Amino acid sequence: MGRVALVWDERAAGYDLGPGHPLAPVRVELTVDLIRRIGLLGGGVDEVLPRALDEVELLRHHREDFIDTVKRLSWDPTARAEERYGLGPGDTPAFEGMHPASLLICAASVEAARQVWEGEADHAFNPAGGLHHAMPDRAAGFCIYNDPAIAIDWLLEHGAERVTYVDVDVHHGDGVELMFADDPRVLTISLHESGRFLFPGTGRADDIGGTKAPGSAANVPLHPGTPGSVWLGAFDAVVEPLIRAFDADVLVTQLGCDTHASDPLAHLALTTDDMAAIYDRLHRLAHETTDGRWVALGGGGYQLVRVVPRAWTLAFAEMAGRGVPVETPMGWREMAVQRTGDVPPTAFLEDPVQLSEAMRAQAEQEARASVTALRELLLPLHGVR
Repeated sequence: MGRVALVWDERAAGYDLGPGHPLAPVRVELTVDLIRRIGLLGGGVDEVLPRALDEVELLRHHREDFIDTVKRLSWDPTARAEERYGLGPGDTPAFEGMHPASLLICAASVEAARQVWEGEADHAFNPAGGLHHAMPDRAAGFCIYNDPAIAIDWLLEHGAERVTYVDVDVHHGDGVELMFADDPRVLTISLHESGRFLFPGTGRADDIGGTKAPGSAANVPLHPGTPGSVWLGAFDAVVEPLIRAFDADVLVTQLGCDTHASDPLAHLALTTDDMAAIYDRLHRLAHETTDGRWVALGGGGYQLVRVVPRAWTLAFAEMAGRGVPVETPMGWREMAVQRTGDVPPTAFLEDPVQLSEAMRAQAEQEARASVTALRELLLPLHGVR
């Protein structure tokens, strides 16, 4: 196992959309603390500070008037709401310091990409990243700047010929897909709860890329109640062969863990055990298809204490090739209660969710439909029969 990097700067906790907002920075702080407490760092597994990022990098994917608006509201969030830029009451309110905090998250994702591309690390993880809904001209879905797209663009600018992006968040990775829909060098893959039931309402199975790059996008919409076994079956059926066929130089993943059965904003039925199986697959595919070059980013996840820290610690442990203890440390649990009032689970892993036969049958039917559509419409474009 080569070197592994955890890219983290305490100032990233400044990305704070306000009291009571689902995307609370404490979830990432608790993750980093848990990683430290169980001894995953050391011996070639290092915590790394991101280098500063020139604002010009934002202009590769965001309009200048949008960036200027973010800056203005960053210094005075009480100014008139700019709803045409997605900033105002609702999902993505303006907050003091949002421009430097958002730029720092982009810097951390670019640093993760740089660590991997320049050979300083085989794998790198930015748990504060993965803000995949941000659009060129507006914020959306809690996301201001699209750090996955900016990191991918950095890789392309520095010599990567192909990048595979796999998004396992419960919400469709719409912003990243849009930004690369007409770029044949990037394959975006998103497995998510169907847009018929969940924000952002996009990501149908027949959405397979832009007119200039047909086949550049793969979408696997899933029915509410989909358990881990069905999710993993869809991944094995179409995502793995696509990753192998595209034969990229780097694997970039968004590891949103809001697919968990207890997530308050969505309706899938995965467990941390299922997530560990996902990370195992991604790790194996990185070594088998991209010479181990794996850049991982955080994403959604709104069980701030009970799920996110365990899920992303499992992801980082997989990247580091190290195990986790059966139980989370008592000191960490006590600290989490002190900070949030919520009690985290003792065990890292969980038993499967029990579903009714009808719900399981519906989930299996929708997954089969998505897999069939991709086999007919997309896989042949990549030479997969």
